[in-house]
Amino acid sequence: MTRTGLIIRHVPHEGLAGFREPIEAAGYVLDRVDVGDPGFGGIDLSEPDLLIMMGGPMGVYEQAEHPWIACQLRRLARRLEAGRPTLGVCFGAQMIAAALGARVYPGPAKEVGFRALTAIDGASPLGHLAEVPVLHWHGDTFDLPDGAQLLASSPAYPHQAFRRGPNILALQFHAEMGFDPRFDHWVDQWPEALAEVGSSAETMRADHARLGPDAVAAGRRMIGQWLGELAE
Repeated sequence: MTRTGLIIRHVPHEGLAGFREPIEAAGYVLDRVDVGDPGFGGIDLSEPDLLIMMGGPMGVYEQAEHPWIACQLRRLARRLEAGRPTLGVCFGAQMIAAALGARVYPGPAKEVGFRALTAIDGASPLGHLAEVPVLHWHGDTFDLPDGAQLLASSPAYPHQAFRRGPNILALQFHAEMGFDPRFDHWVDQWPEALAEVGSSAETMRADHARLGPDAVAAGRRMIGQWLGELAE
């Protein structure tokens, strides 16, 4: 039986990247919608077998500037209440937290660059990421939603990943990035973020080339295990 997956893309340069391979290998036929598409507001987000929400530079709390956020949150909340399989990455993870009733807000400082997670729940799919530097690129964070299980932290951000039940997974970091040429767009578009953390375009590109392949390989194993453990 064919299973459907829908990718919500909040900006064109933040796509599924390295996660596409394990999701398609698990038998999902993927489609994609951009939040700027005319028909986005009419899509039933509870319908796809798998919903994947990627990142974006906006904040969940910037609903006046981005009216689609409130619309997406309402439809997402219905899906999560039903326990339908849902994956959120960075801004997508923050959307899951907000739809589950948690507060999303600016963090203490930008977290940008490759570094390993801490306090990983080794019994969860995130065990594949133990001691593996993965890409972080964010400045917002969230409270842990009620009923959620914390899966990983970092020194600056205690809430890096959580799940609620087997079907809802939220990842603040970017374990999908390591091969995707769109990374160059990130580096070129946000030089101020690099400057804020004392990094540079040259350093980021070198780290991407050196650390990205292992990060993506571990991220793919993580997603593969999560998909294999989904509840019907």
